[in-house]
Amino acid sequence: MPDAPCLALANVSRDFGGLRAVGNVSLTIAPGERHVLIGPNGAGKTTLFHLISGDLKTSEGKISLFGEDVTSLPPHRRAARGMARTFQITNLFPNLTVLENVLLACEALEPRKFSMLRPLSSHQDLNERAAKLLHDFGLWELRGEHAKNISYGDQRKVEVALSLAGKPKLLLLDEPMAGLSTGESESMQRLLHQLDPSITVLLIEHDMDMAFAFAQRITVLYQGRLLTSGPKDEVRANPAVQEIYLGVHAG
Repeated sequence: MPDAPCLALANVSRDFGGLRAVGNVSLTIAPGERHVLIGPNGAGKTTLFHLISGDLKTSEGKISLFGEDVTSLPPHRRAARGMARTFQITNLFPNLTVLENVLLACEALEPRKFSMLRPLSSHQDLNERAAKLLHDFGLWELRGEHAKNISYGDQRKVEVALSLAGKPKLLLLDEPMAGLSTGESESMQRLLHQLDPSITVLLIEHDMDMAFAFAQRITVLYQGRLLTSGPKDEVRANPAVQEIYLGVHAG
């Protein structure tokens, strides 16, 4: 389906007991789009990410990826169809080197079996792909360091590199700037702006300057529901957004 949106949500909801954490969210994201999801703390942004990635099941609604209904698919099957994501907290193997972390990510979605007697590092194509990612993210000099020993900012870079290892068509980034220093945040912004334009990016971000600088379109959640969604200039000018979100943020 060449004309299908990259991602489509139709009345997606999630209940936790009597609490509706996400309610009737409908959203369409085009291939190659840079889309940012914003909203106050507790708005349901990360819960919605969990629903899109399959880490949580929907209570109601439908999720489609490139025209295919993936609502009932587990995370690994969504990943095999071109979806990748990062988390608010780094999700690395701390006792493996940076290179080993990236090699494992490169191997994870390969449709082939590996011999337990053959080291992963012996696969030339995987090594070349891992090396390119490390060079692209300025991490090559850290390739031999254990992940637990590098700075938090570099750990976040490694995590984004891991998410790209499987050559995704849709990348979900959950607050990639969280916990970064000003310099680290600026470095991450440069990396995100340099991503392949064919990759669709859906990003959760609290930093409004970064969100509006990166986004083509913005969706605002409030109390688990979609407040508004559209081109960033329209969203910025929306009085409800200024009062409910931007005003809260500025205060």
